[in-house]
Amino acid sequence: MTGSGKRALIFGVSGQDGAWLAKLLLDHGYEVHGSSRDRDAVSFGNLQRLGILDQVHLHSAAPVDFRSVAALLEAVNPTEVYNLSAQSSVSLSFEQPLETLNSIVIGTVNILEAMRFLNSGARFYNAASSECFGDTAVPAAEGTPFHPKSPYGTSKAAAYWAVANYRDAYGMFACSGILFNHESHLRPARYVSQKIVRGAADIADGRARTLHLGRLDIVRDWGWAPEYVDAMRRMLSHDRPEDFVIATGEAHTLEDFVDRVFAGFGLNWRDRVEVDSSLYRPSEIAFSVGNPDKARRELGWEATHRLDRLVEELVRREQERRRAD
Repeated sequence: MTGSGKRALIFGVSGQDGAWLAKLLLDHGYEVHGSSRDRDAVSFGNLQRLGILDQVHLHSAAPVDFRSVAALLEAVNPTEVYNLSAQSSVSLSFEQPLETLNSIVIGTVNILEAMRFLNSGARFYNAASSECFGDTAVPAAEGTPFHPKSPYGTSKAAAYWAVANYRDAYGMFACSGILFNHESHLRPARYVSQKIVRGAADIADGRARTLHLGRLDIVRDWGWAPEYVDAMRRMLSHDRPEDFVIATGEAHTLEDFVDRVFAGFGLNWRDRVEVDSSLYRPSEIAFSVGNPDKARRELGWEATHRLDRLVEELVRREQERRRAD
């Protein structure tokens, strides 16, 4: 074990949050282990982009398979477990509701039950989501009722309550971070943030003329992913297991986001963006903003990247990527 005396196991280490979290924990002296369904079939491109691929111990495990989860937990014997694995696209969840439900709910319960079965003393973090709340008339706090509007949100809400149940029933140090939208250049292209950034860059480079998007009037709370994984670490370093809303507390429309991204590439979005009703979701959240007061008060955590700085980072990273190509 490393000098910090902490060994972390990250389920879903290949994703955006998993990679940023692995880097953060390594910087804090952790021994970091990460899993994917098939270690040999995944490139772990995000770990490569952050320059830490050779520092993370990689394993194969499927959270929906209890045996593989239990075997991995027993082999690694972590002090902290982070559950960031599962189908993570809201839009895709409408097309694959059962896969979404299984990967999120069954996967979460399998990890919890394996920890209980092995009598693990590890602390457990679960990635919940602002999608649990659905529409928030005012910025949502930890006590705001859930009213999800997608199979993804419904699954995340069920997993959240499973974590709370294991905490209450078995005295486990288990908590959920209810994270609002958080972005970085490690997001896959299917996410709307990267769709907008890459679409604007394509137009600026002359590779495309227009970008098709769905509703532009939806309101979201956008933050910078590397800051949000720090909140995860702080939650497991807290003196007691509690759930926290992680957000900036600021409301912006998707149109605001688009306007800033296109301006970053020297473009006027109104000449280039077409609203396409075929891209509307069956059920859409109109207003989603979080209240991070509890995290600020108890964890000492506060977002510093607001929308303007977030967009500057995304545009700069995309420009660097294209110059490198």
